[in-house]
Amino acid sequence: MILPRYKITFVRDLAEYISKRYSGKIVEIGVGFNRKVASELLRLGFDVIATDIKRIPGAIPDDVCNPRFEIYDGASLLYSIRPPYEIQGCIISLARRIGSDVIIVPLKNEIIGGGRLVNYKSVRFYLFTRQSLRSLSEDPQTP
Repeated sequence: MILPRYKITFVRDLAEYISKRYSGKIVEIGVGFNRKVASELLRLGFDVIATDIKRIPGAIPDDVCNPRFEIYDGASLLYSIRPPYEIQGCIISLARRIGSDVIIVPLKNEIIGGGRLVNYKSVRFYLFTRQSLRSLSEDPQTP
């Protein structure tokens, strides 16, 4: 399957942003059947783990709202592409607990508060750093 040019650019740009700022273990949450970013990060030498609530080949089944922490321990970054609004708070809570940063690429403007909007080349996403996560309230839905 050939991807449209804008999707190829999106994948390359997001992977480039991540590769310039993170190292080691990275976890994509809610990978679904689109493994393009994870594949590009693997190609760049990262230890990438993909998770999804459904049993999907190549992904570890896990419910991020009731996570198995051993999957995520040691990750420098958790990222999710177009996660439902309902699980974004769970992603933030998990990152706070394990001490990692979070990138959420929202569907339109569906994003919880507290992150910093980043425009990097063709990609627009919200970044929650370890430092900013410490300053958020315990309920990630309420900054």
